[in-house]
Amino acid sequence: MSSATSPPILLPISNSNSNSESQPPIATPAFRAFINHLSESLRHGLSQRRPWTELADRSAFSKPDSFSDAALRIRKNYSYFRVNYLSVIALTLAFSLLSHPFSLLVLLGLLSSWLFLYLFRPSDQPLVLFGRTFSEKETLGLLTVTSIFVIFLTTVGSLLISALLVGVGVVCVHGAFRVPEDLFLDQQENPASGFLSFLSGAASNAAVAAAAARV
Repeated sequence: MSSATSPPILLPISNSNSNSESQPPIATPAFRAFINHLSESLRHGLSQRRPWTELADRSAFSKPDSFSDAALRIRKNYSYFRVNYLSVIALTLAFSLLSHPFSLLVLLGLLSSWLFLYLFRPSDQPLVLFGRTFSEKETLGLLTVTSIFVIFLTTVGSLLISALLVGVGVVCVHGAFRVPEDLFLDQQENPASGFLSFLSGAASNAAVAAAAARV
């Protein structure tokens, strides 16, 4: 009795590793990258601030001789205490918004609408609200009209303007009565550096992140 050798049976094997390797890794969301860059830029900008004790040195205050002298002092003090002054204005805005929770919620809602409905929304995913699909131009127009209404036709705009005027007023008064020292001239930085670079860097990063999210 002879036994015939049967060919081996090949079983299909699914290679899950090759499929997983062929798939591109999940990229970091643009919003998370924007927040990380924003926090790093903010920390770098705040590290450039002058000591607060130097800002509040009573022995360095005197009445300016004239309006031109006061303007010159403001310019020199702003160049030296730039980060501190911007921090004072930001704290004034934050205090005003925290003292008016409704305006703060409205402003946060408006900011969230711009971020998630337009800037960081992929372009291949149309906006659908109440069963209607909005095009790119319609979404931009709707957000623009909403922003104009919230800022100029509600108490949010007047609150922001009032807080900004108060902060700028405090900075101008301090700069006018603070006598600039000769040390200021040696340690002045480029006006575009320091904390202001955070603003330009954050703006450019927002544009890049938004463009990457909408591709």
